[in-house]
Amino acid sequence: MSKNAEKLSIAGSGIMGHSIALTAAWAGIDVTVWGTDKKDLERAESGVESKLNVLVDYELFDDHKKAEIQNAITFTDSLEDCISNSTFVIEAIPENLELKQDFFKKMDEVCEEDTILASNTSGLSATEIAKYTKNPQRTVVTHFWLPAHLMPLVEVVRGDHTSDKTIDRAFSLLDQMNKKPILVKKDVLGQVGNRLQYAIFREAQYLLENDIASMEDIDAAIQYSLGRRFGVTGPFMTMDMGGLDTNSSITSYLFEDLSDKKDIFPTMNNLVKEGRYGPKTGEGFYDWPAEHTSKMEYEREKELIRWIKEDMSKMQNIHGA
Repeated sequence: MSKNAEKLSIAGSGIMGHSIALTAAWAGIDVTVWGTDKKDLERAESGVESKLNVLVDYELFDDHKKAEIQNAITFTDSLEDCISNSTFVIEAIPENLELKQDFFKKMDEVCEEDTILASNTSGLSATEIAKYTKNPQRTVVTHFWLPAHLMPLVEVVRGDHTSDKTIDRAFSLLDQMNKKPILVKKDVLGQVGNRLQYAIFREAQYLLENDIASMEDIDAAIQYSLGRRFGVTGPFMTMDMGGLDTNSSITSYLFEDLSDKKDIFPTMNNLVKEGRYGPKTGEGFYDWPAEHTSKMEYEREKELIRWIKEDMSKMQNIHGA
């Protein structure tokens, strides 16, 4: 099935790993996925099946295409079988620096010298991940966003030793996977997306802690303003369209008043101490009974698929023009 020059493997079969594999297979790329044991692999196969069924239900493709995608994904519990013949490996194991460092050291020893070693870390340093490898120039971060098969963005993060060739190959593969890669030119914690996300989240918590607005109204302010607008224009384009003269004036008095808190806000800190983590425990900032969790997951998935359909339609119009 694969027409891609890279022989792709995903090291890790969790929710991110199998979703990245689904993305590759959907784009016509054969991919091998490694899981730690049979139970892990069964969960991954079930996860792929479930996600594909949703995409069929939403008419993104038919059952024939679904079967093609499934056939393009090979699962194995042998790490060496998974990565030894690959030319591009994306690591998707838990977010622990020492674990990733050991893993990359092992991959560096097993893989051919020109194999690209990419990490899906959402915030750890690309440089530190490659610290114990002999060939750090072939290590890069390719951070997919959850859910990986529906979110277009992938952040390509250059470590201190990452070569231009590695960056070029990462972009080439991601383009073939129909993703929207961006280059993070410096190895910075949180990359680009999470730094922007947490800047908003810090201010949201500040507004809540100071009783400026309710939690529900703060969420609504994002949903019905920035959430709608940022789907079309990012922050710099938004500033331009609003007029830099006006926005410069607002900046002159507002920046000084925005939160610059450096630690966790009390409300969130207390929720974590009480074991209230969100849907996984049934409570967080909000209450999360099972039916509400299912409803919100459905609503989020429906909206992301709507965007996918719009993106596909634009591409078809471009190629048809």
